[in-house]
Amino acid sequence: MKIEPRRGQAKDWQQVADVFVAARAAMPYLPNLHTHAETRAFIKSVTETLEVWVAETVLYGAPRIAGFAAIHDTENGPWLDHLYIHPATQNHALGRTLLDTVKTQRPQGFSLWTFQQNSGARRFYERHGLVLARLTDGRDNEEKLPDALYEWRGPREATGGCQP
Repeated sequence: MKIEPRRGQAKDWQQVADVFVAARAAMPYLPNLHTHAETRAFIKSVTETLEVWVAETVLYGAPRIAGFAAIHDTENGPWLDHLYIHPATQNHALGRTLLDTVKTQRPQGFSLWTFQQNSGARRFYERHGLVLARLTDGRDNEEKLPDALYEWRGPREATGGCQP
């Protein structure tokens, strides 16, 4: 099955929130800091204010959003704020497809944070060319968990060989 990401729309917020809630529920180390309503309102604002890309697949018998990526530009460069895949559809190329979409949308590179305990995400990012830039003790994130800063520095230019 070929996965074709599409630009998310504000009307997608409920399915995007479903992915976010399910994915984070599968991370038992995360503290529960917000109510269900607060979390869903947060994701609604993400779909309204950030550039969101979604990947759809058949989930529970019907086409549904099964993953999303949210990116935005800052004066310090582009950031991948969220990349979540519904646990029922992980390891089916959705993450790679969305990450490739982000690379296409931000060819100059981007940065992202992930929790140090999220070893699956860390392996995934490293396998797909992102570089660990820094580890922190988590004092600056809401969850207060140690995190890792990753960077994708854009496509590598060919070196060596003959130049015209």
